[in-house]
Amino acid sequence: MLPGGSVGLLGGGQLGRMFGIAARRLGYRVHTFAPSSDSPAGQISDVEVSAPYEDLDRLAEFAQDVDVVTFEFENIPSASLELVENLRPVHPRPEVLRICQNRAREKEFLTRKGFPCARHSLVKSAAEAAASAAMMGFPAVLKSADFGYDGKGQAKLRSAAEAAEAWERLDAPAAVIEEWVDFRCEISVVCARDLSGKVETFPVSENLHRDHILERSVVPARVDPGIAREAQRLAVDLARALDVVGLLAVEFFVRRDGSLLVNELAPRPHNSGHFTFDACATSQFEQQLRAVCGLALGSPRLLSPVVMVNVLGDAWVGGEPDWAALLSDPDVKLHLYGKSEALPRRKMGHFCVLKPSVEEALRAADAAADRLFRRADGDPGE
Repeated sequence: MLPGGSVGLLGGGQLGRMFGIAARRLGYRVHTFAPSSDSPAGQISDVEVSAPYEDLDRLAEFAQDVDVVTFEFENIPSASLELVENLRPVHPRPEVLRICQNRAREKEFLTRKGFPCARHSLVKSAAEAAASAAMMGFPAVLKSADFGYDGKGQAKLRSAAEAAEAWERLDAPAAVIEEWVDFRCEISVVCARDLSGKVETFPVSENLHRDHILERSVVPARVDPGIAREAQRLAVDLARALDVVGLLAVEFFVRRDGSLLVNELAPRPHNSGHFTFDACATSQFEQQLRAVCGLALGSPRLLSPVVMVNVLGDAWVGGEPDWAALLSDPDVKLHLYGKSEALPRRKMGHFCVLKPSVEEALRAADAAADRLFRRADGDPGE
């Protein structure tokens, strides 16, 4: 589908917003379907449809007005995506979404295909969780099978006695117990696969978290080159095994011995790939567009070492963040998502710092964060 056509996007968040910006740059029209109006993606779209994903009639009308459909997050009912697939091409295919939106199915896929992942078991009660965790050894991690992100739907179990309370807080019909992984760091790889099966991988990102939310991504990742190559190889193999057309983001734990475990899969743009918008020849968002429209993939070449920093709603404590102070460094690139309300832990934007080396980028990111977040820390500044 050449520029001038219409791309349908399911989901209205910041990932969709940046995808839409990439699509508009290339001359495509963007139609967004999401439950809420004036969404980050809807704000920059040609057409914004606001309706529940379960509204199959509205969804069918939406699909008939576009040429191809993709999505920007996983929590879309599989039945809704299957309906759309009967009307228009959908990339990635609904089965990829079905696997990746449920931890139990994802772990089963990884195990069946021989990809390295943590030991785990599916549990359906507090008693099963306690027994399974005891068998694996404490501590262990209890994760809801569905709707988990940014640390939500997870609990660390230090003993069998904690299982009942953790299960009640989880409030889910099924969950996964995972062994506790003593890892050195977390890295991720975003790769793109086109209709012909060609795959391109972006540089490996090193991910630093605070309170289970990604705080920073450092690129290139500060890991041995052999580890980075192995992560990229596994990501390519996973994209092929899933028969993905579009993007696949793969999070890995790097264990103390340098071996890798696949932690999570996401068949869409990923927070740890935001750096590509400013620091790569082709962004992850343009790459998604190229793949789903049947165009040749762009170069994922890294143009500069970069550190990406998430800006959460907590930064608004004490007033509007000092954007002018942040942007006093000419190597800082700011992206705000257009969300109407700044809430604690809510991702409101991010900024990237591009410098000649990772070390310089990290120092500059620290300085930029200090300037931006000083009001949140109680310092009104001058």
